[in-house]
Amino acid sequence: MKEYLSTLQLPPAEFDSRVDRVLAYVRSQNLAGVILFDNFYIAYLTGFVFFPTERPIALAMNAAGERVLFVPRLEMEHAKAEARVERVESYPEYPGDPHPMYQLKKIAADLGITGKIGADSDGYPWILGYQGPSLSSLTDAKVFIVIAFLNRQMAIKSAAELALFRESVKWSNLAFRLLQRYTRVGANETEVSLRASAEATLAMIDTLGSLYRSQSPWWDGANARFHGQVGRSSADPHVLTTNATFRPGDVVGASAHAPMWGYSPEVERTMIVGEPSQDQARFFEHAKAAQEVAFDALRPGAECSDVDRAVRDYYEKNNLMTYWRHHSGHATGLRNHEAPFLDSGDDTVLEPGMVFSVEPGLYVPELGGFRHADTVVITECGMEILTYYPRDLASLTIPV
Repeated sequence: MKEYLSTLQLPPAEFDSRVDRVLAYVRSQNLAGVILFDNFYIAYLTGFVFFPTERPIALAMNAAGERVLFVPRLEMEHAKAEARVERVESYPEYPGDPHPMYQLKKIAADLGITGKIGADSDGYPWILGYQGPSLSSLTDAKVFIVIAFLNRQMAIKSAAELALFRESVKWSNLAFRLLQRYTRVGANETEVSLRASAEATLAMIDTLGSLYRSQSPWWDGANARFHGQVGRSSADPHVLTTNATFRPGDVVGASAHAPMWGYSPEVERTMIVGEPSQDQARFFEHAKAAQEVAFDALRPGAECSDVDRAVRDYYEKNNLMTYWRHHSGHATGLRNHEAPFLDSGDDTVLEPGMVFSVEPGLYVPELGGFRHADTVVITECGMEILTYYPRDLASLTIPV
């Protein structure tokens, strides 16, 4: 059991390594320290997962490695129990009097974080009605934005992170299997999604028990849903659920996730309700072929833009650009959508350990949208597809 447990929870050494890399960067840039507000950066470095509100939360770390997590009083016990930091400091409430940022100013000064400060933003982001002073005006310091460095660190996944992805794939696969099983003419998309998600989640918890934690702001367990991608609405890449009822001839798009300590793959499939028409079959096969073009282009040393250009070349050669709507994919991890992006405008070099959702699509008005998404990891000699739900038309045709 102990060996299995190590694949379900990141070991303390993982967080130590992350902090060490950030400290090395802070020192190389002659920064006095770093102050981070983004909930995903804080989770990445401390293991503390929280839902950001108007109440500021910040991680302050000086160049010597001393760390203080700054939270509202209502998060104090939560932070002390979960965060891998030396100190947790709290303030009573926001907006408060004085404003919480003035207490953060004192913490930064006590840590010697003055002069030139690394940060992910110049103050707490203005979310959910928050208002407050910028970090630079508060401290009279020069703020050096460190987002590019942090994103690069998060993009390269460790063996422990990949183990979480692999475990998540199993339960995502189950959720999608149940979703497809319960999809039938006359059923409601919300009903099917809830049933499949509940059954997959209960099976996962029954199997993993206390080893499992979601640690995701979006999903509490295994989840499969349609996102409103039913019938002609599937031609709109991002729509909301409409409680649609499945009808013969519908093109249906669905996805599944099962966050495992914050990490979840993307598995998306296009399904057809009833015997596919010639046009449906043609666009289905083109979308599948475009994804395979992207797979072939994914290799260490190539650039993200190379992958997207290869897909667009396929579309151009087959007169499909009219139906193009978005880039070919994105990195994924704690954020679900992360940098870098498989886009013609992103020349990031692919490296072993990068994990991507590969998802080129075709969107045909009055017919539907056609897109598979699979999660892959770049390896030393190419790439490995982590997800394994069937991709062929016969397997994704819903009998009537």
